[in-house]
Amino acid sequence: MIVLDDKIISNEIKEICFACDLRKCKGACCVDGDAGAPLEEAEISILEDDIEYIKPFMTEAGRREVEKNGVFDYDADGKFVTPLVDGGACAFVNFDEEGIAFCTIEQAFLDNKTDFQKPLSCHLYPIRISQLRDGGEALNYHKWHICKPALKRGSREKYALKKFVKTALIRKYGNGWYERFLKILEDDLIKK
Repeated sequence: MIVLDDKIISNEIKEICFACDLRKCKGACCVDGDAGAPLEEAEISILEDDIEYIKPFMTEAGRREVEKNGVFDYDADGKFVTPLVDGGACAFVNFDEEGIAFCTIEQAFLDNKTDFQKPLSCHLYPIRISQLRDGGEALNYHKWHICKPALKRGSREKYALKKFVKTALIRKYGNGWYERFLKILEDDLIKK
C-alpha cells in the first residue's frame, strides 16, 4: 500500500491498466448494481440547484423519479447515492443511438449548462474512497466483472489506472497531491 498524507492507497491502483471500453460494456456501471452512485453531501446541493439544467437530457422515467423522490437516495448503509429508476438504472442515465449509457449530468456540463461535471464517485470509478476511523481515507480499486473490457483495453493500450483517473484525482485532491502521488510511485519503481 501507499501512504500519502492521510490517504492509504491500494497497490492495485499503481499496478492495474484500465481504460473504459464503452462499445463493449455499454456503460453498464450506470445501469447495473444494487444502489446508485455514491454522492458527497455537497453534491446534493449542486444537483438540487442545477436539476432544471440537467432534466432536458434525462429520460422521462429519470425525470419522474427525481421529481417524485428528489436528486438523492440512501443505500443499504444509509449513505447518499443517486436515485435509481425502479431499482435499475441511475435516474441520471440516458442512452445514445447505439444503446451506450451516458451521464445526463455530464452532458449538461459538456453543453455548458452547469459547472458540475458529474458525481466524483463516477468520475473516479473504478476507484472507491472510503472513510477511515482516524479521519483519513482509503483509496481502493473496485473489482466488477462488467469492467473486464476496460481491463483488456487498458492492458492492450498500456494505459495505467493512475492515468485514467488523473483528472478525477486532481479534482478531488489537487494537482500538487497528484504530482506527489506520481513521485511516490516513481520512487517505488526505482527501489525495486
